[in-house]
Amino acid sequence: MNTTAFTLAAAAPAPQTNPLITLVMFGGLFAFMYFLIIRPQRKRTKEHAELVNSLGKGDEVVMTSGMLGKVTKLDGDYLEIEVADNVLLKFQRAAVHAVLPKGTIKSI
Repeated sequence: MNTTAFTLAAAAPAPQTNPLITLVMFGGLFAFMYFLIIRPQRKRTKEHAELVNSLGKGDEVVMTSGMLGKVTKLDGDYLEIEVADNVLLKFQRAAVHAVLPKGTIKSI
């Protein structure tokens, strides 16, 4: 083997990269993260906040635990749902996963 070639390759200075290219790469990475992760999550959070704020007495809801019930009372950040005859449970409003169409609970 020729050791001179290895010595010359090791002694050669590394090519200089343009700092502008690095900056563009970081900008592209941030744009990628924003459009694929941050923006959709903000949209889901906004939609859930609108759902929680639009709750009313008599709405049939699904809780994040999977429990179905009818809203009987709204009190600040809490709501009371009827899950069976004379069985009332109190939950935080944020625990509501979805609002069901009227009559869904009776049809199940």
